[in-house]
Amino acid sequence: MKDVQQQKPENPLYIQKVGVKDISYPIVVLDRSKGQQHTVGSFNLYVDLPQEFKGTHMSRFIEVLNEYREEIHIKRFGHILSEVRATLGASCAHMQVDFPYFMEKTAPVSGASGLMEYRCSLIGSASGTERDFKVKVVVPIQTLCPCSKEISSYGAHNQRGIVTVTVRYEKFFWLEDLIELIEACGSSPVYPILKRPDEKFVTEQAYDNPRFVEDVVRQVAVALKEHPEFSWFSVEAENFESIHNHSAYAYLESQP
Repeated sequence: MKDVQQQKPENPLYIQKVGVKDISYPIVVLDRSKGQQHTVGSFNLYVDLPQEFKGTHMSRFIEVLNEYREEIHIKRFGHILSEVRATLGASCAHMQVDFPYFMEKTAPVSGASGLMEYRCSLIGSASGTERDFKVKVVVPIQTLCPCSKEISSYGAHNQRGIVTVTVRYEKFFWLEDLIELIEACGSSPVYPILKRPDEKFVTEQAYDNPRFVEDVVRQVAVALKEHPEFSWFSVEAENFESIHNHSAYAYLESQP
């Protein structure tokens, strides 16, 4: 049967990325407390394409994904990218998988337990001997405005926000460790279940720990610098302001 993809293209130009995007697939990821966690990933898989070929073989991406669907984690990421390169006969391969990750979280006073969802991504590229692997996590926090607290006779405005951290890593780490590091840098963590005694505790905790978005990104950055497994990082904080019709935003990334 004729292989149309191997024919010469009408316009012989090199393509940096070609492949499949937004594929939902059940996967298994590593879980610090339970060993494994079943979730659903949304995949982008790409390779480069030399100028002499008309197209790539899209079905081969899915074959590799199906083979490794129970091993989608930090330890195996490089191997999966190498397999994509070899299967597609490419010099470069790229993969990103976005997935919800769940952690059991206990309320600070009542001990009520529930599941918190965190949006996570594994991002990687492989080209020749070069490798680039990153992990991204999106973590909800609560912040209380230092200015509002300072100028008000009582109370202060507070709100939910999100912190997005992307790290380039050199060795294995647990997603849970990174998430907990980020949660500790807000005015208070966010919980799935709070009873009245918990609400009192969280409200007072936030009041005692006011944070601007600037404070949050700086504090996360200081904490990340204590971890040599992260060779680079970026930190974004966004507060969904409760008394303004806009969000407050800050971004910081590590310097060489």
